[in-house]
Amino acid sequence: MAEHLTVSGAREHNLKGVTVAIPKRQLTVVTGVSGSGKSSLVFDTIAAESRRQLNETFPAYVRHRLPHYGQPEVDSIQHLPAAIVVDQKRLGGTSRSTVGTVTDIQPLMRLLWSRVGRPFVGYSNAFSFNEAEGMCPRCEGIGHVRTVDVGQLIDEKRSLNEGAIRFPTFHVGGWTWRTFAESGLFDVDRPIDRFSADERHAFLYGVPEKLEGVLGRFERIWLPKDVQTLKGNTREAFERVVTEGTCLDCDGARLSQKTLSCRVNGRNIAECSNLEAENLAEVIRNVDAHGSAPVVAALVAQLDRLVSIGLGYLTMARATATLSGGESQRVKMVRHLGSSLTDLLYVFDEPTIGLHPEDVRQLTDLLHALRDKGNTVLVVEHDPAVIATADHVVDLGPGAGEHGGEIVFAGPATDFHHTPAGRRLLRRPRLKSVVRERTGVLSVRAATGHNLRGIDVDFPTGVLTAVTGVAGSGKSTLVRGYLPAAVIVDQTAIRGSRRSSLATYAGILDPIRALFAADNDVSAGLFSPNSEGGCPGCNGLGVVYSDLAFLDTVATTCEQCGGSRFTEEALRHRLRGLTIADVFDLSVGEAGKVFPEPTIARVLDRLGEVGLTYLCLGQTLNTLSGGERQRLKIADELGKQGQVYVFDEPTTGLHMSDVDSLIRLLNRLVDGGSTVVVIEHNLDVVSQADWVVDLGPGPGRHGGRLVFQGTPGDLVRADHSVTGRHLRAYAG
Repeated sequence: MAEHLTVSGAREHNLKGVTVAIPKRQLTVVTGVSGSGKSSLVFDTIAAESRRQLNETFPAYVRHRLPHYGQPEVDSIQHLPAAIVVDQKRLGGTSRSTVGTVTDIQPLMRLLWSRVGRPFVGYSNAFSFNEAEGMCPRCEGIGHVRTVDVGQLIDEKRSLNEGAIRFPTFHVGGWTWRTFAESGLFDVDRPIDRFSADERHAFLYGVPEKLEGVLGRFERIWLPKDVQTLKGNTREAFERVVTEGTCLDCDGARLSQKTLSCRVNGRNIAECSNLEAENLAEVIRNVDAHGSAPVVAALVAQLDRLVSIGLGYLTMARATATLSGGESQRVKMVRHLGSSLTDLLYVFDEPTIGLHPEDVRQLTDLLHALRDKGNTVLVVEHDPAVIATADHVVDLGPGAGEHGGEIVFAGPATDFHHTPAGRRLLRRPRLKSVVRERTGVLSVRAATGHNLRGIDVDFPTGVLTAVTGVAGSGKSTLVRGYLPAAVIVDQTAIRGSRRSSLATYAGILDPIRALFAADNDVSAGLFSPNSEGGCPGCNGLGVVYSDLAFLDTVATTCEQCGGSRFTEEALRHRLRGLTIADVFDLSVGEAGKVFPEPTIARVLDRLGEVGLTYLCLGQTLNTLSGGERQRLKIADELGKQGQVYVFDEPTTGLHMSDVDSLIRLLNRLVDGGSTVVVIEHNLDVVSQADWVVDLGPGPGRHGGRLVFQGTPGDLVRADHSVTGRHLRAYAG
């Protein structure tokens, strides 16, 4: 049996013909600075090729319904196992998708209640809030009832012509608006409050067989909508017009009264779904009714796995859309921990995201458990604690972008510690000895959101504050819920398609196009690949995507423009000796020498300060790594001073060397007059804060309390703080 997975000549993105052997049935950590090519090697080459080849084993009509994975740029990959990818993408979903449904724990609970619950009310479907047999008829299984605030929907001081209906899809002149304005039933120039009683009733509630009223139409079309799927002005208007309250029939339980009458050991299924996983496991263990043993064993095993990865504080009723990226990733892990399959390739994308140092040990134990079952575990990670427990390390670099894409080190983890990057792992920070003086405080009193226990805390202004605590202790609830005036910079990915470039996001493409237009006396639209300057052969993408039906979609360089994205007419014009395509190919560092204009130079300087000098102006946002996207958002905030900033785990996706740069950036914001609050687990960041607010002591119902507030120097002496103990050990 082959002992290594061998990659030869990988050239995806910035990889420079990488050749590497990864030992099978071992835990390998792939590390390197952000943008060095880690994801290109692990996800875009190894995992993508595994999935592509696996899909090819299915009949053509099945392949047509599966995701299509293009063939990566690589000479060969030998001895490649089937890959299971556990990534950082949030689970998302509607309000009907919960932790219980996504982990398959809820179906097991439904089976248990249908078998041993008394009185018997039906089979498994009768216990589902997503099925007609089980859902509460009033709220249809949502748990909340929506009502329309007529005063917000209708401005009665206005006429129809003046926009009396205050909702985007009812705008004046639109098709929906015309059904009322052209009905002949209303004077379109008369304010609504001057309608007769009959006219007002017809306007709101309609006329049988003639007109559907505004309320009826709105309730039919818009009330069932999931607010998470709405965007922009429509979402804002919806939240203004629609009020939501707990369903009085089921009291938020989502289920019918008949279903709720069925109990196991005195509890109905909704009550148990609202227990934290750790408590629920104990309740289920005590079920010993006849015929329940197999279901009880499966339920307890699944719940124990959830607890073992530090998510014992989650309830089965928790909506998946409310989970963080780190929580989503660990919830996905639960699906695989009970699998009896072996010789698989498990690929993890920074599984320590969102984890306190106290929880990282549990995670590494799980990675080892997967390995010990005979699987190959490949982890993209920066956390020193995970790297220290690896069998093998692959370090990519030495830099980012065009300066990376090479193997710097590949070998046993014990040898990695003797490399420069390995020695950086062993380096420990010194606690900040001189802290800034606060300029004031932002007071929070009696905070009770989610699991917060009515805590009082003062956030000092004019300093850098780190908010710490184990996952689920209440950090985000406290900071994001009680500092409403703050600018939030979180883990949410930048929205961008293959048409959105770094230059467009940063706001410098328009002034560059204006310079081209003025210098050549032509339209600025000629220098946009998404406008008149875009090559017609590829619609300004530079590549042509060929849908081969049952086969993978193939991307080829556009023959008409040679990949430049622009028409010949656009490329005839130059600015400072460069075509617009040449400008798109400039790196941020190179562009700084070409464009001294203040509006452009200031943006390029900020991008340089966050370490993104290697990115090209024309690089599309969908090709950026997680760390690059995070730093791009931070760069966007550097131009603003004197505000209150909340950074939610800004070290996400950052290599250890990048963390040092991040700390300098946070200090620059504070020195410029801003107040910075960082929700963070990274001990390098915590050690350099001026003030620390520590929550806990545990997650969920065990957290929500103020454990400590003070300087990092005081924190290491706080034996009652889990964070303090880890910081003391880490900082030496």
